[in-house]
Amino acid sequence: MQYAIVFAGQGAQAVGMGKDLAEGHPACRALFDQASAVLGFDLARLCFEGPIEELTKSNRCQPAIFTMSAACYALLRAECPDLAVGGVAGLSLGEWTALYAAGVLSFEDGVRILDARGRFMQAACEEQPGGMLSVMGLSAVDLEKISVAAGVEIANLNSPEQTVLSGAKDRIAEADRLAQAAGAKRTVVLPVAGAFHSKLMSSAARELEAFLGPISFQAPRIPAVANVTGLPHDPAQIKQTMVRQVTSPVQWVRSIQWFQGAGLGHYVECGPGKILGGLIKRIDKSAVAYAIQDEASLKTTGAAVRGA
Repeated sequence: MQYAIVFAGQGAQAVGMGKDLAEGHPACRALFDQASAVLGFDLARLCFEGPIEELTKSNRCQPAIFTMSAACYALLRAECPDLAVGGVAGLSLGEWTALYAAGVLSFEDGVRILDARGRFMQAACEEQPGGMLSVMGLSAVDLEKISVAAGVEIANLNSPEQTVLSGAKDRIAEADRLAQAAGAKRTVVLPVAGAFHSKLMSSAARELEAFLGPISFQAPRIPAVANVTGLPHDPAQIKQTMVRQVTSPVQWVRSIQWFQGAGLGHYVECGPGKILGGLIKRIDKSAVAYAIQDEASLKTTGAAVRGA
């Protein structure tokens, strides 16, 4: 049986993430130490002890989640050496972890890229303060009307029931009011630093494009599904696509539909939280989703995958 591996995005961070895994697995601790050496600060301490205000900043959060997710994936491969991976994908910054898992870039380059991407995006957040709003239970037509009326953009198409809007803070507040008035089942202002996947990130996209120029990318060894299209990356266009990803909507529904079409219905989510598994099951009702985020889930998921 083949599995699709998916990786968490920004907003999944939590103080304490990776702590028990690093304490119990030298290979996991080694990745945190390697990332710390690249970054020039103690990433493990930030992840394990916080404070959450510092961990939530884009320039801290992005390399932190990348490292945590890469460590979870490494432990999955160690627990299940015969695991057959049919494809990978990640939500927003998680797409970079997917590219790492597909052999497109090295771990150190991934840390460097996410550090830079996070810095560029944090600067864009500070230049133009923004936010993101998760809306549940409204149609695509309603959401288009709300985004136009409020002056925000559709940023994440997470499931048929959940879409995320992005924009300036005052505009997000107006979008929240309009969504509730339109009968949304629920609205949640997300714990992120700014208006990701919107035009307010244009300066970050330009800087990321320049930063990626000299870095060597390899062709994916397995299909790596792009947020921008919901289809596997074209090896010749990965850098350009990942630059576009900064300001483009995340096509998560299309991504999972591609896995469905490829005959993949079993997933392992690697990284903090279990958000993606829930979204996947709302898109593909027959999907089976596991997660690895701590020692208990590593053992449970490892046993389930080995026994499948």
